[in-house]
Amino acid sequence: MGVCGGTTTLLMCLSLAAAHRNTRTNLCKWCDNSQPVCEGGVCYTNCSLSSYCETAEEICVTVWKQDNESVQVMTLCHHPHLPLENILLPPYNTARCVMQAVSADSGLLYMCGCVEEQECNDKLIFYNQSNGYSLLHSREAVPVAAISLIPPLLLAITVTSLFYLYRTHRLRKRPESWLVTAACRGGCSSVRLQNKLSSSLISTSQCNISMACANSINHNTELLPIELDHRVGKGRFAEVWRAKLKHTASGHYEAVAVKIFPAQEYASWKNESSIFTDANLKHENVLQFITMEERGSGLHKEYWIITAYHARGNLKDYLAHQLLSWMSLLKMAESIVSGVAHLHSDYTPCGTSKVAIAHRDIKSSNILVKSDSECALCDFGIALRLDPLLTADDFANSGQVGTARYMAPEVLESRVNLEDMESFKQMDVYSLALVLWEMASRCEAIGGEACGTSSG
Repeated sequence: MGVCGGTTTLLMCLSLAAAHRNTRTNLCKWCDNSQPVCEGGVCYTNCSLSSYCETAEEICVTVWKQDNESVQVMTLCHHPHLPLENILLPPYNTARCVMQAVSADSGLLYMCGCVEEQECNDKLIFYNQSNGYSLLHSREAVPVAAISLIPPLLLAITVTSLFYLYRTHRLRKRPESWLVTAACRGGCSSVRLQNKLSSSLISTSQCNISMACANSINHNTELLPIELDHRVGKGRFAEVWRAKLKHTASGHYEAVAVKIFPAQEYASWKNESSIFTDANLKHENVLQFITMEERGSGLHKEYWIITAYHARGNLKDYLAHQLLSWMSLLKMAESIVSGVAHLHSDYTPCGTSKVAIAHRDIKSSNILVKSDSECALCDFGIALRLDPLLTADDFANSGQVGTARYMAPEVLESRVNLEDMESFKQMDVYSLALVLWEMASRCEAIGGEACGTSSG
């Protein structure tokens, strides 16, 4: 009797279950709050939960809310004849969830309803829009885009103006004595025209002098008599020290800068040394190179790069304590642009061919302020020689380097066109524009007239 009763009960339960299965209900996405994902012109609710509706009359519904700061998507089953959010549902007799705008006091609101397809309220369709976000933010898109274009436009105008100034007003008159004494210090690029109107070429003899002097101070195994003074800076790969270089003949000391790389940073030292030892690099707006040395042995081995020393330090620290007059800004900016133009050029000022160089880490802390208030580029640890013989495979690991704050968008997104060497120059120019913007923010000039005294 008990067995028969239990069997009867089980059969009744199975019959009820079968009857329930035969009552068709919709399977819908069901989340109180989810963050939508839009791609390929379609938005998805990003809801991970699904549930069968309790009754056959209920349909799948999605409610899209937006306030000033966020988007909220709610998915559920709902009876179409009952109000939701105090609003009756729009037409729903399709398997597609087509979002329709509805009036609401709480902000922008879209609704859709659908049937006859499982989880049909997951895929959201906005007619005549690429996706839901573009529709919801369309009112803000125009002003945001307009505002975002202003800084790049101003920077482009500034860079163009500075290049124009460099090409038309940089040629200065130099005394004859300077040509001899400065040839070994400033290189070919330091030789200027005596008269812009009477000559457009630099003599071959002057170029030969500067090329012969380039990087010739210590081409033997004897180490220079250098005494380290104190540390003036520390970077990712090395420390920079102020030091005293003793001149054997006169016994006098000259202040120099020594960049000291630890043994594990040999690759960085080797790369920067290879850039500096290129005689065609010499330019008055590029840090003057003296020599490179290997010092110590074993665990205490160090690699040195010895350069000219500039007491005013780097541009970043200089701007932190100094305001620039309009003329000071022009002079410093023009010298920086001149240095970058020389790196990127395929020719020296003497007209001889050279390999262009991309700095790849242009920033205010990698620019030195000289005593005459001009600037010089430094730190070529990750610089890249743009040799035309190299291929895209050779540049495969040359994309995302530098300092994030000064990186071009294509670098941050790892979308650098490695097949076009001009891409590396363009990234430098983007970083240069940010440096110029940084300098302009410290200028006390208004409308081209200085409001205060020059910072010198």
